[in-house]
Amino acid sequence: MWRNNRFLFDKLEQTACAPERARLFQDYMSVKFQLHHWQQQNSDRARDSIRNSYLHFLKGWMIDSNSISGAVFKHWVESRFGLHPTFHRERIDGISSEAYFRFMIDVTQGRSCTNALSSQFDLLYEFTQHELHCRFPDQDCLTLYRGTHDAEEYEIVRSFGKWDQIVRLNNLVSFTCEQERAWEFGRTVWKTSVPLAKIFFFYDLLPGSILRGEDEYMAIGGEYQVQRLLY
Repeated sequence: MWRNNRFLFDKLEQTACAPERARLFQDYMSVKFQLHHWQQQNSDRARDSIRNSYLHFLKGWMIDSNSISGAVFKHWVESRFGLHPTFHRERIDGISSEAYFRFMIDVTQGRSCTNALSSQFDLLYEFTQHELHCRFPDQDCLTLYRGTHDAEEYEIVRSFGKWDQIVRLNNLVSFTCEQERAWEFGRTVWKTSVPLAKIFFFYDLLPGSILRGEDEYMAIGGEYQVQRLLY
């Protein structure tokens, strides 16, 4: 991906200021995918195809990760990393299940009026990775927290005593960098170490980010070793 967008990443390497890097990224996305031309299109379908950009879907995820936007993100993870979703509105027990079929209906609806959306997500992920390594040059992981009201519904892969477990999370999940914030989302809070390579997007990556209020990190899911915290 970096080779395909070498101009952008060469410019980012020359830019020391994080807000300026974010501006360069957004300008590049706007030009590459013609996101600023949506009002000039001749039909509603053509306008929606451009207007429904990565930013539109990020806003949808923030409102509800089980929305159509959430389905499109989960499908992107599935297509790029081979990690199937385990939940979307309901538990998904496998790709042959009725729940997976209903999930794919949401995916189809979400992708029906979009412009190169998978490529937009690819580039957003690459920019996230570049920015994380700029901000945390000596780290491989971040300590993050996840609050949940239904901890008992998760698959426990292994337990290490009363408080430490390996749990299987959905293929794309939200964390926060603030422990106190995590308690707002459930009576159970897990603390875990998330590899930088698994972070898809985070709250202050872009100016005015719609995830900023929750200090949210969107991360590739799967199995995580977690520590259950006491309030």
